[in-house]
Amino acid sequence: MATSADPLALAARARRGYVDWLLNGIGGVVQAVCDGTQRLLLSHGTGPALQHQRREMLMELQRAAPAWLNGMTLLLSDALTSGVVTSRIGELPSHSVRAADLSLVDNKTIEAEILSSRLALAMMDRASWEFSDLRSRMLSLERHEELDVNDVLRPHVLSRIVTSAWQGAGLSHETWRPLQQVLHDEFSNFAEEAYHEANHWLVQQRVLPEIDLRPFIRRSRNAPPGSGFGASATPSTGFSRASGSGSDDGHTLAAQARAMSQANANAGAVLGRLNRLISRHLPEFASTTRTEAASPGLKAAISEAQQGIQQRLMPAGRTDAGPISTPTLLDELQQRKQTLKRAAATPVERATIEIVALLFQSILTEDRIPAAVRVWFARLQMPVLRVAVSEPDFFATVDHPARRLIDRMGACVMGFDATTRAVGDALEREIKRVVQVVEAYPDTGRRVFQTVLTEFERFLEHYFKNENEASRKGVSLAQQVEQRETLAIQYTIELRKMLNEMPVQEGVREFLFHVWADVLAMTAVKQGLQSEETKAMKRAAADLIWSASAKTSREERAEVIRRLPPLLKTLRDGMEDAGVPQDKQDEHVQRLNNSLAAAFTAKTASISNDRFEELMTRLETLEELLPETLGVDLDEGLVLDLSGHASADLEVVGEGGSMPTPAMLAWARELQVGGWYMLDYRNRNEQVQLAWQGLRKQLTLFVSPLGRGILFQQHRLAAFLQAGLLVPAQDEALTVRATRSALAKLDVDPERLLN
Repeated sequence: MATSADPLALAARARRGYVDWLLNGIGGVVQAVCDGTQRLLLSHGTGPALQHQRREMLMELQRAAPAWLNGMTLLLSDALTSGVVTSRIGELPSHSVRAADLSLVDNKTIEAEILSSRLALAMMDRASWEFSDLRSRMLSLERHEELDVNDVLRPHVLSRIVTSAWQGAGLSHETWRPLQQVLHDEFSNFAEEAYHEANHWLVQQRVLPEIDLRPFIRRSRNAPPGSGFGASATPSTGFSRASGSGSDDGHTLAAQARAMSQANANAGAVLGRLNRLISRHLPEFASTTRTEAASPGLKAAISEAQQGIQQRLMPAGRTDAGPISTPTLLDELQQRKQTLKRAAATPVERATIEIVALLFQSILTEDRIPAAVRVWFARLQMPVLRVAVSEPDFFATVDHPARRLIDRMGACVMGFDATTRAVGDALEREIKRVVQVVEAYPDTGRRVFQTVLTEFERFLEHYFKNENEASRKGVSLAQQVEQRETLAIQYTIELRKMLNEMPVQEGVREFLFHVWADVLAMTAVKQGLQSEETKAMKRAAADLIWSASAKTSREERAEVIRRLPPLLKTLRDGMEDAGVPQDKQDEHVQRLNNSLAAAFTAKTASISNDRFEELMTRLETLEELLPETLGVDLDEGLVLDLSGHASADLEVVGEGGSMPTPAMLAWARELQVGGWYMLDYRNRNEQVQLAWQGLRKQLTLFVSPLGRGILFQQHRLAAFLQAGLLVPAQDEALTVRATRSALAKLDVDPERLLN
């Protein structure tokens, strides 16, 4: 252990910071419980009597919620200085009562203790690893063998606070019972978040950094931003307290939750828990860190099973028979599992077979996977098992290509309602091809998965651009927007270089940089870089520069007057084609007229014929100066307004969201083509699919099932993620969800690993 402060002082600050974090977030938990009760009230399939009971329960909870929150706040505040909670919980029996004090306890108190114990168990089930790490760090600082029985860090202390305040607010046990699952979920997540924040801060202080600090699995809407841990230290509580009572903007907090749940750290934590669970029952499982081939008997059994599955699970496709049912798939794979286990030579092989079977059982029962493609996921089980047996890092790393392939295919086909959204023929054919390629190369391990993953990524780019009817037009328009904006930036850069040493009137200079560069880009995109139309726009730029230079002779002035009408017409035509509104055109023309008037009075500098000829030559060959690859960042500083690109088929998002954090910007860059999202924009809440990303992901296009395109700049996209206006269909990857399901089953029955 290496710390930069007194160990006891660090422990005290950590404990106060933990309490402070709870205080700032507890209001969000109360609101979440109320919201969960509201959802319960609105659920279908209930009779009038039950609906009436739920309405009364909701009214009771809403009426008592402030008192419940106040009670929990008072009890938690007791621990800010002492770190233990003993006062105001007298109605619950103490864990350290002397035998002489024992007496009969009424049923109500016993029932309260039971509810409290159940909540504590739910917290421990969710947050056991985080709490264990925190306890180890605190004990190392305080040189104790165990935490005090009333230490505020203990889950049962928090649960006693919750139930005691509930009872003190006049809420009944009869109200608690129907809401038990909601209460358990919200407070378990809340406790896990608090423990993680405490661990994270202690690691920053170099307290037992060698303990695996699990990057936060998921931040819920209850987490108060800027509160407790991660805020600046203060003498009173150890960490600054955020303003407000924890009821901060729910959209922002929910977005942060989803951002964290998308991180690879989420999957890593889940895989870590899986490995620890298995190792407790099968220690040799953790030692399989080198690549090792499956035993001959199992290898032969896997090959036989794969052939049998291919023959048995020939998909019906779109024939009259329809797709193969999920029960049929599961029954077939279950039978194969038992055969494989009998062929396994070691307990590790049997455990691997069981885990892979559990993963695919979860995947195949995911109702958002359309039935037409579910069979292809089923046929991946044997190739994945072969890899899992020979490459143990399949269970240890989040970036194994087999996992990534399943997750990418799942993300593309798992929208919001598989019953109403068909998978395109081309996408279904590609998934079929991918699976058949994997099956055809059984001995190449991860290489074949990596190969087809790369091919699948290329396919998606081609698919949304050329084959998907809903996205094809939108992608074409988005690419034109990117090309135009990139060219406009490059034209601006080159024009600045040209005019850097040339005496050009400031109004003309600004017009060329901010307006005409975009006109040049628009014309080049529509007509081509070397088209006559583009050349005409460049000549107009040269004429404007010449016209705005000082005119000292009558002949020069007469020439300006002669050229002016066609020049102004060209300028207006160019701005019109570029989508500049009429009122803006009038403003630009008025400013240019002022510049030309200044030239007539010789108040501007003159340009020699030689320099003007040089300028004309450079303008004519301007495209030769542009880089071959237009890799320019389309950031907010260069492209402030894309609204001119909007059309009936393409919406350009130019407003909305909240100021994104660096984490949100990083998340925006991590979004992948094919994923489904729910977008809340302009009074519409609809499902959309990410169909295209531009250079360096500066532009991102989403399309609706009806083909409407919605284009985001990167900063605006991060703002929508931050505000919860863009929500992913999947909180976590398909294989992570499957791993969680497998963990739940193994927690209940770990013996299935060995049988």
